[in-house]
Amino acid sequence: MKERFPGRVENPETQSVRGTVSHGPVRDLPALSPWILSDSPPENENLPPSVSHPGDPASRAETTDWDFRDPTILNPCFLGSSGENGEVFERLLVDLVRDHLYWRRNFHPEDPPPIPMLAAHEPSYVAFMDRLRTELNTLTAALKRSVPFFNPRYLGHMVSDTLLPGLLAQMVTTLYNPNNVSPEAAPVTLALELEVGRQLARMLGWETDPGKTPCAWGHLTSGGTLANFESLVNLRAIRCFPLALRAALLAVPGAPEFTLSDGRLLVELDDWTLFNLPLDEVMSLPARLRIPPADPAALRVWHDLHVVLADLRIENTGLVDFARHHPLCSTIQILLPRTAHYSWHKAARALGFGTSQLDFLPVDRKMRLSPPGLEARLENACRNQKPVLAVVAMLGTTEFGTIDPLHDIVELRRRFRTRGLEFGLHVDAAWGGYLTSIFRDPDGGFLPHDQVRRGFAHFPSDSVYQSFQALVHADSITVDPHKLGYLPYGIGGIVWRHRGVRDFLGERAPYVFDPNPSGSTVEPLGPYILEGSKPGAQAAAAWVTHRVLPLDCLHLGRLQRFTILAGEYFYDHLPALTERLRGEARVLVPFEPDTNLLCLAINPEGNTSLSAANRFCESLYSHLRIDPTRPVQLRDFFSSHTRVSAELLGPENWSRTLDALGIDPAEVGQGECTDLFLLRHTLMNPWLLDSREGKNPIDRYLKYLEELIRSELDRGSWRPPCAPLDRRPTS
Repeated sequence: MKERFPGRVENPETQSVRGTVSHGPVRDLPALSPWILSDSPPENENLPPSVSHPGDPASRAETTDWDFRDPTILNPCFLGSSGENGEVFERLLVDLVRDHLYWRRNFHPEDPPPIPMLAAHEPSYVAFMDRLRTELNTLTAALKRSVPFFNPRYLGHMVSDTLLPGLLAQMVTTLYNPNNVSPEAAPVTLALELEVGRQLARMLGWETDPGKTPCAWGHLTSGGTLANFESLVNLRAIRCFPLALRAALLAVPGAPEFTLSDGRLLVELDDWTLFNLPLDEVMSLPARLRIPPADPAALRVWHDLHVVLADLRIENTGLVDFARHHPLCSTIQILLPRTAHYSWHKAARALGFGTSQLDFLPVDRKMRLSPPGLEARLENACRNQKPVLAVVAMLGTTEFGTIDPLHDIVELRRRFRTRGLEFGLHVDAAWGGYLTSIFRDPDGGFLPHDQVRRGFAHFPSDSVYQSFQALVHADSITVDPHKLGYLPYGIGGIVWRHRGVRDFLGERAPYVFDPNPSGSTVEPLGPYILEGSKPGAQAAAAWVTHRVLPLDCLHLGRLQRFTILAGEYFYDHLPALTERLRGEARVLVPFEPDTNLLCLAINPEGNTSLSAANRFCESLYSHLRIDPTRPVQLRDFFSSHTRVSAELLGPENWSRTLDALGIDPAEVGQGECTDLFLLRHTLMNPWLLDSREGKNPIDRYLKYLEELIRSELDRGSWRPPCAPLDRRPTS
């Protein structure tokens, strides 16, 4: 069968995302696991008996008989765009608040309550409560001008309705106000956060058994930006550690010989070789240093070695002094695609690398990192001995949702390792990380391509499938639960393939971190992360959500499927819109979507000016953006926007895009702008395919966009001065 879209195989069973759906049973939401009250989870955590755990025979059997597009699974998950589950939400919240009050009252009930019953009649009490109600009412009135992320009319940024389990868990845990910096401040939620790290690691395909090496380790952050920061901080510490260790071994008289796994002596290696040791080899070094010798004389040497090593590490000397002793490290590079998130610029500035150390790689016509471009950079680095700290790959760019060819990057690393060039591989999966649940079997296996494709028209392409399959080869991965995890904002995360990373970033405050905590089996987070105080409520939200909707194809993966189906539906219905506007305007998808983000470029027919095309799209966007001066109810739909430059697209893609829009390249650069304005659509709302009267929200949006285009064409305010258009139909 002829492929409709290059690089994608169309599924003949799914020509449309609409059709008859079977209404399968909806499971009851499971109760909280009993170990929520203990310091750490047992080796085999168990769900309540009424709910089968993913991987049980009952769960495995479901893979053969459930409908991938059954919308009834969504019904209990969210508060609802019209508050349909409001009564359930209110009842559960009241029950949870009452349970918290019961806990307070039963903590030493023999103590007299400090607030007397008659206090409610005191004038100051009454005045305080009046002010409280007034200010809360003022707040809620102001919040009515907020963005209606929960509604399927919102197609803008990476945010949607939040899952009920996470919302309720966060709200009730806030009453307990745990601080996940240490077990003393959060004996329950710190254990939950570490378990969330394991849940994410299992979804990504990593080992979580502490008896095996490597064993993954992860934690939550305030967002993807901080997770990306942490990846660079730790990778720099890891890669520079062998250089400091060699200097310390040479500086301490009588220091023991340090032999690597291949038999080489560490002190005999130069800085280039030490910087390019395999990461797993470097991860093993601190553990070997922790073992004190029994001989008293050797113990003194061991102690001196630790003191000198601490002084010589880059974390102590700083970048400037470390580079003075190790000039190689003054030219450290970070390779990443031009589509990378802006947080990487922030990280380079804040961490002292400088943005000049960021080497941005070209992208292909689908906005994916170009493997030939990466290979050329690595070849140059290898030939000229320019150290590469890390290669960053995007698993779902935040502007376009594209998936970098991770499998090709892994293969390049394998090839260049044989030539003595090593680099850390970080995957920024802030957006696409949770899509991995579509590929993950309840048993933990990776589903075959044909099974993942069931129910989709195009997803996943061969490249996208192989990229998700290659995630297990990354060293660290950023994942944002507050994006496609549908959790409240402020919940990001990072997971490391090797928990040995904790040995390279450790700060201990004696008043917070007791080296010998009594009774606690939960390890503190504070010494190993960039944050200090951190809310345990975020961990509770993620943990409960992952328990109710485990991170596999039968549970959360089914929700993720709806977002991809919405993207496919939008994409497949654009040709009809283009045809209806033939002779009036050109509607172009500049790059075929990999996931659930879709950008549009629109140009009036006959216009050859890039500036005019941008003005036209900006005029469309003025009807689709949030306007703080107007009630949100006056907007029919919401989208977002972005811009792409000639530099980002590259000469070939830029020329192709302008030609498809009918824009004359000769007019670009002559006092005109050199970037293209795009309407950007994030199709993550779970109800985008909910059909009413034969139309779903995407149908209604495309109809609205068509009317909006015609309206702006008639207004003509975007036209260049004295430049009438030829809007005759084109062949």
